[in-house]
Amino acid sequence: MNDTPNALVDRNLESTTLISLRREAACFAYLCSQAVAAPIAIDSINLDLASVDYYGGRASLWATLEIRSDTTADEATAVIGFDESFLRPFTRALIEAASTRAPYRMLIRPLGDERPRYRVVEYVTGPGAALTELLITPQDHVLLIGMAGDDDVEETLFQLPRSDAFLRAFARMTHQADQVLRQTIAETERLARIRAA
Repeated sequence: MNDTPNALVDRNLESTTLISLRREAACFAYLCSQAVAAPIAIDSINLDLASVDYYGGRASLWATLEIRSDTTADEATAVIGFDESFLRPFTRALIEAASTRAPYRMLIRPLGDERPRYRVVEYVTGPGAALTELLITPQDHVLLIGMAGDDDVEETLFQLPRSDAFLRAFARMTHQADQVLRQTIAETERLARIRAA
């Protein structure tokens, strides 16, 4: 009988997805009127795998896009959280908005499963407000990542660079992270099948 490991492999996305923004145009977070903190400069970004779950015959996970700043002594601070289905369309939307210079409205539809759950939340205005739409607005040097606030007023949550170097690094980072997230989902489902048997 083969020994099967009974635990998930530890995946440290934080260290492998870190992108420095120090050589890019200045970007800031906490820009909307209801932000829980004063605006801070973003010195780097990374993705982090926050949790993995198996419930009701389905594996799911939660990841975050984190920022780091000299202002906060390089402590990671999450600005958005999302499930496994968000990263690919977000990367496509970001690249399309940057290359066409046209604003992009990314609708976040609920999945067609029985239990309603948030797919994307933002942590800029509080502990996790659900997003149904993400707005990406290109400027000369940055991309404004925002949401429709009260009375459909557009609010900017944070900025990302619009340079070719950043977009290439971001696409590479999200591609690698997406593979890791999907491997984690597959491994979780495999372990659940082993335990069920």
